[in-house]
Amino acid sequence: MDKNRISLTKFALIFSLIAVCVISLGLFINSSPVVKPQEVVPKGYNSPVELPTSIVFAGETIPLTNFDVRESLDRELLVNSYFQSQTILYLKKSKRYFHLIEPILKKNNIPDDFKYLSLAESGFQEKVISPAGAVGLWQLMKKAALENGLEVGIEVDERYHAEKSTEAACRYLNRSYHQYGNWVNVAASYNAGISGIKRQTELQDSRNYFDLQLNDETARYVHRILALKLILENPEKYGFKVTEEEKYPLLSCKEVVVSGSVTNLANYAHNQGINYKILKYFNPWLRQSYLKNPSRKSYSIKIPEPGTRTFGL
Repeated sequence: MDKNRISLTKFALIFSLIAVCVISLGLFINSSPVVKPQEVVPKGYNSPVELPTSIVFAGETIPLTNFDVRESLDRELLVNSYFQSQTILYLKKSKRYFHLIEPILKKNNIPDDFKYLSLAESGFQEKVISPAGAVGLWQLMKKAALENGLEVGIEVDERYHAEKSTEAACRYLNRSYHQYGNWVNVAASYNAGISGIKRQTELQDSRNYFDLQLNDETARYVHRILALKLILENPEKYGFKVTEEEKYPLLSCKEVVVSGSVTNLANYAHNQGINYKILKYFNPWLRQSYLKNPSRKSYSIKIPEPGTRTFGL
């Protein structure tokens, strides 16, 4: 009886020692620090855009150290960076329209950055009309167009003429610069009018656009131009990649001078080896299906070079 009790006691002691060793060994093995798995950012995760530390528009430094200016630019960068379809279309159109606009700006001593103003105005849509009645690449109202040398009538509306409307916009911009001597204010005046900005500078006793309390549209206007400039100058930084091959190509045309009337522009187009649709595409300033031209004014009509497009019967 005693021998059995002693045997059981020894067995219990040995079992306890083994258990202690096993537990200790487990604690030793698991004593290394627990490494948390790295946080994985899911695909398609949207993040804020990176703001530049500085930006220059038309040779003038923008005061990005001011919180309100930075936040206004941030808003427009976000809007245009995340409106991907529209911004990609801007990038694809840029080659064609910058090629047209840049030499005219240069000839008229307007800073090259104003090509982004045209983009902000129209999205490079030559036939777009605003609810207020502004027309074309530069969104010219009838009064402003007439004041700056364009013909606006039933048969001919040169606000739809890419080159002539750009010349008219340059005349407006130069007149505004004569008033302000400041290109940022000139850009703002294109939205609010020369007299509109002048009235606010006098009322608020400040000539600095960024210090003026303006209506929401004009307050956002220059920042939107700045945002478009940043994105189009460095698209990959803002998540866009459009190759040169993917941009819309330049289209070569010859010009045919018409000094009389054209009773049927569809027949005229066929005689030039094109069709009515393409005639109107290259000459949207022709507003009717005819050109009576009672004053016998000379007009240059663009005709695409052979091979630009094929035509059915």
